[in-house]
Amino acid sequence: MKMLKKILTISIVTVMMIVTLVDCGKKAVSTSLRIVEGQPVKVAVFLIDFTDKYISLVRKNLEDIQKENEGKVEFTFYDGKSDKDIQNEEIDKVLQEGTDLILLNLISYRDKEAVQTVINKIKQTNTPVILFNREPLTTDAIKSYRKALYIGTDAKQAGILQGKMLIDAWNSNKDSIDKNRDNIMQYVMLEGERNNIEAIERTKYSVSTIQQAGIKTEELALRFADWNTEPAQNATEALLLKYGDKIEVIIANNDAMAIGAIQALQKYGYNKGDKTKTIAVVGVDAIPEAQDLIRKGFMTGTVIQDAPAMAKALYTVGMNLVYNKNPLDGTEYKFDETGVAIRIPYKEYISE
Repeated sequence: MKMLKKILTISIVTVMMIVTLVDCGKKAVSTSLRIVEGQPVKVAVFLIDFTDKYISLVRKNLEDIQKENEGKVEFTFYDGKSDKDIQNEEIDKVLQEGTDLILLNLISYRDKEAVQTVINKIKQTNTPVILFNREPLTTDAIKSYRKALYIGTDAKQAGILQGKMLIDAWNSNKDSIDKNRDNIMQYVMLEGERNNIEAIERTKYSVSTIQQAGIKTEELALRFADWNTEPAQNATEALLLKYGDKIEVIIANNDAMAIGAIQALQKYGYNKGDKTKTIAVVGVDAIPEAQDLIRKGFMTGTVIQDAPAMAKALYTVGMNLVYNKNPLDGTEYKFDETGVAIRIPYKEYISE
């Protein structure tokens, strides 16, 4: 009996000492053993490639958010260099070291098994994760983990807005576009990559929107240019040599490719200010270089993929996840029909 009392006394004293230590020191926030009051939330941001123009803008805006919220959040950026093996190694290292939140611009997003494998690894550490910008082919893996979400855009909307810009250009200045006077819009499509939801939807809806307005279209060529300027420039140069003035419009899935197309056009004397020798070019992202080309009249228009809005959503929703709040708490965001994806709206950008 005395031995039992002694054990109970030791146990009570031990519990009291633990409680006292917690109360006197920095209090651990109840949502995570890693979150410590008075220290910034540590966020690991895995990016496809630091050279990607849109992703670079998202990164800059996240850095601005950190400056505006000094002491509250600390972003660490990891460059995947467009190599899934490099990104996977970085993810494994961070999971081993520990982090409070993961923002994941996943390189292997088209591989269902790879997406599920990454989610499973993160789930084992109980770390919240937001996949963004590069949308997996299905949301199954995201749905398998209650602390996983996706933040992106509505790819259809980008294509629709591109189509509307070309409809307006056709209706207001048809003579300069329909050079052969056949009432058909002959176009070249520069697509980002194969089996990419964003690329497929932007391509499909840009053209279908034009057709629904009663304008006939003819696709002269479709080329995959990996979302980058140089492949788009090379592809456009080759197509110019093949089709010449038959090309009336170039539709690019993003601005980097649109810029590559314009560089090729200008090499052959097009899109330098002479409206009689201008081919309509539209893109997506509204990066500064594209906005400058639009102001100069060298590019028809683009669609704003709002980098500041994306960064704000990643931060706001991410912090809610870290503190076990409703992900949408204090925001105007809504989940789409999947229940795990948030869509940032696009906006049109044309010359004023």
